[in-house]
Amino acid sequence: MADNTSGNHLAAELRTSFGKGAARKIRALNKIPAVIYGHGTEPQHVTLPGHEVALIIRKSNQVLELDIAGKSQLALVKDVQKDPVRQIIEHLDLIVVRKGEKVTIDVSVRVEGEPEAGAVALQDSTSVSVEAEATHIPEFFTVSVEGLAAGSSIYASDVELPSGSTLISDPEQLIVNVSIPEEVDLGDSETGEETEEAPAESTESAE
Repeated sequence: MADNTSGNHLAAELRTSFGKGAARKIRALNKIPAVIYGHGTEPQHVTLPGHEVALIIRKSNQVLELDIAGKSQLALVKDVQKDPVRQIIEHLDLIVVRKGEKVTIDVSVRVEGEPEAGAVALQDSTSVSVEAEATHIPEFFTVSVEGLAAGSSIYASDVELPSGSTLISDPEQLIVNVSIPEEVDLGDSETGEETEEAPAESTESAE
């Protein structure tokens, strides 16, 4: 499994100014405010280079190798806060990790292939929880529905895990269900026939 710290070396600047105003000034310089915590350490507030971080977090579960005042620190990207409209990264939450340490993390599951003719694959869960070495967290898992018949299901226990990863999710967690779409009864709408009764003609004579 690939090392997910490869190419993720960044210089981090310690910051002492906080608040929304300070954060806006940081982002105006194309930098991102972040906080690092975990392992019983005091939280460290840092500033990271915006462009480099944006490229790195395109992939999930990335570990950053930070240079903080000449000291190296590994940190797992725990949470990314973005502006809901402009999608600009506003803040990062990072967790201190160590080489060889195992962490519990959610990893996305991707579905590939096509089931048998007439059937559809419905994805019930988009991720599973696993325990993996912090510096070797899988980016995603893949399950195949190629040729599966209606009534087939794929569960968390069916997801193929790489060496060093252990399933934490319930093994019976449903990932994909293959079924035949229900037919919709359109009634007379297909023929274009009107089903409403015509109003009864008046039997009263016109005066």
